[in-house]
Amino acid sequence: MSLISPACRDALQAWIDHGRAIQGQAEATLTAYRADVVEFLSFMTAHRGEPQGLGALEAVTTAEMRAWMAGLRGDGVGARSLARKLSAVKAFYRWLASREGFEPTAVLSVRPPKFQRKLPRPLAEDAARDVLDTVALQARDGWVAARDVAVVTLLYGCGLRISEALGLKGRDAPLPDVLRIVGKGDKERLVPVLPAARDAVQNYLALCPHPKEADAPLFRGVRGGPLRANAIQSAMAKTRLQLGLPSSATPHALRHSFATHLLAAGGDLRAIQELLGHASLSTTQAYTAVDTARLMEVYARTHPKA
Repeated sequence: MSLISPACRDALQAWIDHGRAIQGQAEATLTAYRADVVEFLSFMTAHRGEPQGLGALEAVTTAEMRAWMAGLRGDGVGARSLARKLSAVKAFYRWLASREGFEPTAVLSVRPPKFQRKLPRPLAEDAARDVLDTVALQARDGWVAARDVAVVTLLYGCGLRISEALGLKGRDAPLPDVLRIVGKGDKERLVPVLPAARDAVQNYLALCPHPKEADAPLFRGVRGGPLRANAIQSAMAKTRLQLGLPSSATPHALRHSFATHLLAAGGDLRAIQELLGHASLSTTQAYTAVDTARLMEVYARTHPKA
């Protein structure tokens, strides 16, 4: 940050503090935002030959924004990453313009590069059921098998992120009808718990050799410590190999499957957004594209004139 003027450095820190305190953004998100804006401010310093104060930032032109983006592309930054960096800079400018009282049109009018958004890759319903049946076969110890079944059932049955499932504490069991989950950005949401998920967790607890403690992780590793995500990832890798599923059949794919199968069954998009804990509906709308893509595949494969 030595290339950045004290005024810009202070403004950036104030913006980060605002995101943390007022908007409740996750630390990982704030760290990425900071890095992206520092990169932009450093470019402006080098581009103009001296550290830029707030007044100079207000005078940034569209041509300078394009020069910054062209420089990143020249350094091998992909379109997706560049769009993310531009989004961070725009967010900083919106906040700065509101605080300082200037018009940020030159920055906000710059369009991000086009790129093909990756669609979620859920499992088919029968494949998801096969995963739940087969993951138990990957462990030698019965309690470990029950543990892994309980975790993947929470991922598919409740749409949890793996970090959210592994973040459950002993006090959360037996699982209630509705589980309060703290997700990304410390955002809370209420998730209904299916009887199958509740039963799977209870079966695991009945077999687990480690005592349940209120403040300890609900899911334990073999030696009694917190269960790590890579243990579930390994179990899923063995399961997909046994079932002949693609490499995209990961623990997170079970969360995708939860959303896609709900949508296919007539679930409301807004309700699914709440269940997943998405901040933006546009994120959840990706699942409608998946459903449409699958419909077109069926059409192309089965229509007599296709």
